[in-house]
Amino acid sequence: MCGFVGIIADEPVAHSLYVALAAIQHRGQDATGIATLHNERLRLYKDVGRVADVFTPQRLEELPGNAGIAHVRYPTSGEAIRNDSQPFMSRRPSLALAHNGNLTNLGELDRYLVSRGVHLVSGCDAEPIMLILADELLELKPTGHTADDLAVAVRQTMKRLRGSYAVVTLLEVDGERTLVAFRDPHGIRPAMYGRDANGSWAVSSESVSLDVNEFTAEAEVPPGTMVLLRPHRDPVVVPLLEAPHKHCIFEDIYFARPDSFMAGTRVYHRRWAFGERLADEWSEKGLAADVVVAVPDTSRPAAQAMAEKLGLPCREGFIKNRYSGRSFIMPTQAAREATVRLKLNPIDEMFRGQRVIIVDDSIVRGTTMRRIVQRVRKLEPAAIHVAIFSPPVKYPCFYGIDMPLHEELVAHGAGDGSALEQQLAKTFGADTVTFLSDEGLRAVSGNDICAACFTGQYPIPVDETERGDIVRDRRPQVAFP
Repeated sequence: MCGFVGIIADEPVAHSLYVALAAIQHRGQDATGIATLHNERLRLYKDVGRVADVFTPQRLEELPGNAGIAHVRYPTSGEAIRNDSQPFMSRRPSLALAHNGNLTNLGELDRYLVSRGVHLVSGCDAEPIMLILADELLELKPTGHTADDLAVAVRQTMKRLRGSYAVVTLLEVDGERTLVAFRDPHGIRPAMYGRDANGSWAVSSESVSLDVNEFTAEAEVPPGTMVLLRPHRDPVVVPLLEAPHKHCIFEDIYFARPDSFMAGTRVYHRRWAFGERLADEWSEKGLAADVVVAVPDTSRPAAQAMAEKLGLPCREGFIKNRYSGRSFIMPTQAAREATVRLKLNPIDEMFRGQRVIIVDDSIVRGTTMRRIVQRVRKLEPAAIHVAIFSPPVKYPCFYGIDMPLHEELVAHGAGDGSALEQQLAKTFGADTVTFLSDEGLRAVSGNDICAACFTGQYPIPVDETERGDIVRDRRPQVAFP
């Protein structure tokens, strides 16, 4: 999972790209980069670290140009090193590219590129996308590429890629600097574009990056489609490949900011609806409680909705350390454990003697919830009920979320239904655990979703060779409790 931004305007864009990246810092904490186009020359700076640490005012001044792309990285392939950070640049033809997602056939792409005399210099899957696109363009002609040429090249590139990808690239098309975005045919990863009052365009993984720079979101980049953006011109939308739409529902549950708009609705509203449905399913168990407490910050809308539906107060029971980072996307189990200890501190009075419902978005490895219950139990509550507004994560994700190993998933192999909930309640030390059902999930979000991490039904099949490559790529960074 990563985040990208692209802006094309009549004035320098580096500072706007910086602001936009800061708005989606939650999508990646490991590395960041900005590439700009100035006087037909691409300039790039990227490094390991967060946006505010990597880009000083002086560094931004060294990135002139009225068009640029930028990226924050959370690695699911490659390593958290500068060489694997994005964007990437090609010199022939001249283009810069960044992406969000995860390709499952990296080995196949590597062999194909070697057969073309091209060798990868990183472990990041954005690089083969860029190199294949560049190669396809050069197959058509060495220079002077038109929009029709680009459509052919992108279509051929997409046919070679397996997995999820939302891509932004900057290059010259029809003799004009052009910002281009395209998504995989299933639309697993998000991308939204919009314009401002001056006729500039921006595209980003989340609409909040548009909001902070006063761009008005116009539309999502349609799945399997390429969108060309130029200042003061209407977007050119070119359909390329078709497939059933499968928006990643984990975006709505955990990754995206609640004020972002994606898959046709505000993330906040979808989380609220999950909470209402979870309240119905929780109350059917005949349980009772005194107070609802959200695990900040993702679960707040669902917790508030659940409390309203149950007629209970919703209280702030945990104070979050704003500088601890997101534990789920930390690279190792040891780092996740340390982050959880730093991240949340309970308020004694909200729990002592109370029958409390602790609401969280998901349980993946179980690290956070185990620690939370242990700490709350010391405050002597009357009961601890854990309520999760998603189904149990039981299967690996191969499309851009860092959970590719079965043995990392605390719900894997723990049974089904009430047996699983009872087992995890025992594991965490809670009185009960309640997950949103798969039926409840789909009642809110519909069926045009990728929910493979809950169901094991993958919209893009991943063969054993691809699974093995993914596991080997991630295993060195995994440390189990």
